[in-house]
Amino acid sequence: MSNFVHLHVHSHYSLLDGLAKIPDLVAKAKEYNMPALALTDHGVMYGALEFYRECLAQGIQPIIGLEAYVAPRLLSNKEPGKDTKYSHLLLLARNEAGYKNLIQLTTLAHLEGFYYKPRIDLEILKKYSQGLIATTACLKGKVPSLLLANEYQAGREAALEYQKIFGVGDFYLELEHHPEIPQQIAVNQLMIKLSQETHIPLVLTKDSHYLNPDDQEAQDAMVCIQTGKIVDDKKRLDMSNFDMSFTSAESMIKYAADLGVPEAAANTVELSKKCYLKLDLTSWHFPTFDVPEGKNSADYLTELTFAGLKKREGKITPEDKRRLDYELDIIISKQYDHYFLIVADFMNWARSQDIIATTRGSASGSLVSYALGITSVNPLRFNLPFERFLTKKRPTPPDIDCDIQDDRRDQVIDYVRQKYGADKVANIGTFGTMQARAAVRDITRVLGLAYGLGDKISKMIPLGPQGSHVTIDKAKKINHELRQLYQTDAQAKKILDLAERIEGCVRHISVHAAGVVIAPKKLTEYLPLQREPKGEQIITQYDMRSIDPNVEHQTVGLLKADFLGIRNLSILGLAVKIVERTKNKAINLDKLPWDDKKTFKLLSDGKTMGVFQLSSSGMTKNLKDLRPDNIYDIMAMVALYRPGPMEIIPEYIKRKHDPSSVTYPHPLLKNILERTFGLLIYQDDVMLTAMELAGYNAEEADQFRKAMGKKIKELMAKQKDKFIKGCINNSINEIKAREIWGYIEPFAGYGFNKAHSASYAVVAYQTAYMKANFPAEFMAALMTCESGNTDKIAEAVIECEKMGIKVLAPDVNQSLPDFTYISDRQIRFGLAAIKNLGHDIVATIVEERKKNGPYHSLEDFLTRVISKNLNKKSLEALTKAGALDALAERNQILVNINKLLSFIKSHEHQRNTGQFSLFGRTSAANGSRLTLEPAEPAEEKFKLLWEKELLGLYVSSHPFKSLAAHFADSTAKISDILNNQFLAGSLVSVAGIISKIHKIFTKQNELMMFVTLEDITGSLEIIVFPKLLQKNSSPWQEDKFIFATGRLSDKDDLPKILAESVSEIDPDNPAAIIKKNINLNQANRRRALEITILINHKNFNASLHAKLKDIFNAHLGQNRVYLTVSQNSHQRTIATNYYIVWNDSIKSELEELIGQNSIITTPVPAERIDISS
Repeated sequence: MSNFVHLHVHSHYSLLDGLAKIPDLVAKAKEYNMPALALTDHGVMYGALEFYRECLAQGIQPIIGLEAYVAPRLLSNKEPGKDTKYSHLLLLARNEAGYKNLIQLTTLAHLEGFYYKPRIDLEILKKYSQGLIATTACLKGKVPSLLLANEYQAGREAALEYQKIFGVGDFYLELEHHPEIPQQIAVNQLMIKLSQETHIPLVLTKDSHYLNPDDQEAQDAMVCIQTGKIVDDKKRLDMSNFDMSFTSAESMIKYAADLGVPEAAANTVELSKKCYLKLDLTSWHFPTFDVPEGKNSADYLTELTFAGLKKREGKITPEDKRRLDYELDIIISKQYDHYFLIVADFMNWARSQDIIATTRGSASGSLVSYALGITSVNPLRFNLPFERFLTKKRPTPPDIDCDIQDDRRDQVIDYVRQKYGADKVANIGTFGTMQARAAVRDITRVLGLAYGLGDKISKMIPLGPQGSHVTIDKAKKINHELRQLYQTDAQAKKILDLAERIEGCVRHISVHAAGVVIAPKKLTEYLPLQREPKGEQIITQYDMRSIDPNVEHQTVGLLKADFLGIRNLSILGLAVKIVERTKNKAINLDKLPWDDKKTFKLLSDGKTMGVFQLSSSGMTKNLKDLRPDNIYDIMAMVALYRPGPMEIIPEYIKRKHDPSSVTYPHPLLKNILERTFGLLIYQDDVMLTAMELAGYNAEEADQFRKAMGKKIKELMAKQKDKFIKGCINNSINEIKAREIWGYIEPFAGYGFNKAHSASYAVVAYQTAYMKANFPAEFMAALMTCESGNTDKIAEAVIECEKMGIKVLAPDVNQSLPDFTYISDRQIRFGLAAIKNLGHDIVATIVEERKKNGPYHSLEDFLTRVISKNLNKKSLEALTKAGALDALAERNQILVNINKLLSFIKSHEHQRNTGQFSLFGRTSAANGSRLTLEPAEPAEEKFKLLWEKELLGLYVSSHPFKSLAAHFADSTAKISDILNNQFLAGSLVSVAGIISKIHKIFTKQNELMMFVTLEDITGSLEIIVFPKLLQKNSSPWQEDKFIFATGRLSDKDDLPKILAESVSEIDPDNPAAIIKKNINLNQANRRRALEITILINHKNFNASLHAKLKDIFNAHLGQNRVYLTVSQNSHQRTIATNYYIVWNDSIKSELEELIGQNSIITTPVPAERIDISS
């Protein structure tokens, strides 16, 4: 072993300052044959446990420490100028007591001492000094800075004070190996002198921020990212002249000898020998739940479980009892009773407060969880195995993920905080790292190079599967264009080389989206805390990998609870409240009927906007083809609509509609696979298959599932042998067993968690049920919850129009703060949706109306709404948004705005001086009546512009409405394109107004655009490539009317147009554009459909036949009609000679005759259509 140990070491957890990652640091120490290594990041312990685990794994002694910031006075002093001059101090944990004191110090520094930096002071240092070793740190340490300032005696006194705090032998004077820094050379000599006088021992360190000298430029660039500077800035903090690498032991020992103090190097080893830290990272520390006096937790859990199931189901069957007994035996034997009681408590509290809460994941496989009110899914109804969630041999604790409506999530966390103590509950921190694309852009900026170059390079780095990140190294291998640029362009090479060095480094800490930690004692007994950046929430300095035993084997072992905020649950919760208010009907979402026809018709018709998990265009298309009629269909679609299993969807749909096509790998699997028509879709069914056919027990089946899911060849081979032998032992011959294995193997690789699918399917059904049965209430709730997202509101308004619901402008006499249900056919914008209108004025308007009734006139409004914020800005906002339309004309109000303000001021004066009539109104005799000067009414185009400005979209009408009729024959309706009535690849023309433009630069640094075009039926994206922009760029501006022609693309299942030509429409002369494009009649380009009408043979009589012929003859067109006549389980399809037009009117006419859900429309396959024209 070498005779030197690095004690002053920064990792990338010294945010945007350190570059080295922990595995690399430890490996470097091992390469240098060092017996130990310290980690001393700036003011934090972010990497402490990762470092501890890595050191043990590589056979190195870990020394956990930090470089603290010490306040010049008390940590409570935060006076500008005086208290920003903190000093540094290096702290190292000798033992567990020292480690726990480090936790206390860094937590106090963040929670109480934070002032630009997390600071401690000498008082708390004295209180928490036990088990700690300290050194004087770098040039910013108190002792070095005093010595450097020629205050030798003050420096000597400071050193002796530190020695008094930590004790003789546990405080060191630190020499640093930085011969390139003149000040450090001078301080080193003074430190040696001070050591000789005081006998305080010396240690030699290197203030290491990166591994190798050639990392210097990358670390300097990272500091520029932190400070917002560029490398050429002469006034910045410049690290490029300092060597802060992880120097070899030989170099450090030689430097100590050169200084004449070889003991300074040897002392690092002696110091490390004093440090012995053994942490318990395998025990779990769960809080206890207070059970009623005279009961233990196991008995109480059992009692609540049986009572809960009886309450939910009305009775307990023998099967229920067997399952409960089985689950409770495992839960109690594993000592998880308190865990289940805790989760049940806060979930039931949430529901008691009308907070919508549910769970996702494997927990839904537990009947105990369902009985306790934790989950919403009865696992017996959905055939969910408990073993997917928990077994006796499972080495980690259960993990229940809770979904809470996002607008009330904090209330649930506050309840937990109050119940278990604010010092025992905190949000979990999470680290954001420098990903490849962002690193490229950051490096480009700090090098002072053109933004377009960085943007071009970053876009050449592809995204991995499902949006995952690809490293720069991998990107260079898989993208030939990027590799070529790297090899031929010096600037690109420099950018990529530096970006690759900082890639993966931690950039910031933030709050985990869901994770909350609950401890049995104060959290600081287990881990360090801090406040979230730019906020007041207390979060852990350790992330999930250091806390949760389900994530890493070695952690602090605390209970992690997941509280994920879900927007759709907020929509559900609000919809239920609106229904209660408007219909006086209490909806219990847990008691909805599972066979609601309206719900399944809504899904079959593709009206999925706002429906949880089912609203994407691809999912909607599949639902229309599937025509689900039970919850299990929804469950299957949730599982299948993912890359990989998507290819099974057509087969699933086929088997649902054609029972004769359903087959099973073995008759014994019918009970397991009947609901999925013989298809293996879920991981859980793989488990059940192994148990049924091959005699696996529950533990073995779970291992089987894991092996199949991981696709590890060795594990798969072992399981294959075991499975086939098990089948043979179960009287299944080997040929059949191998055939069954061949069937299972490809499905199992992408099988989905069945309990997760069931949980999501239930929420999907609940949202669909509310939308189908209470459409106006649901859409009002949806728009309220999405009110911060203009695009979502615009989409919702279009959806409302399709549903026959009119979305009206806000109105001071009807609107609440949120989107307001008026009737089953009307919703109004809420007053809070108006920009430039504060919440206080909104509350005043609504409260006054509730108290004293509607506003009868503008004068009545102005005299009754008493608020200092009823000023010019708020009056203009109310007027332009249309909220005062019932009281006066918009333009007249705006022309008289100063008169209105004078009236308000006059009325306020009269009110303050007591000039009121007996009825509380100001006296008309006092000249307080409001009279307005006449004005021309506002033109519609200005009204619409105002609405767009104040509400984010057009409400009372659409600016293209007056032009739409002119283009009916020469363009396609956008709604028809979105409904797949035009074939991908065909040439289509559209006309409308540009509502949004997103500009980007291509890899060749050329401008292209993604343009959102609206007509009166909807909006879609037009992609404008550089060639067309260079040819004709002037029409591509927001709020311009255009006529565009291009090829239709359906990439990602979302229709969009690749523009080939464009013309600007003159609103005063639209005929000019029509004349120019006279040959572009869209009717001939519409995609033909095959219309299949489903008829039961009992109803197929002469009368029905005649009525159908009448409808067909009245609507002749290009879409061929097929009749499918069903009798028992047999179906016969007849291709008629009728071709008809297709629209909502004809669909309604036919459904009125033969019933709803009786018509299937299928686009004619592309190969049968000529799209060349």
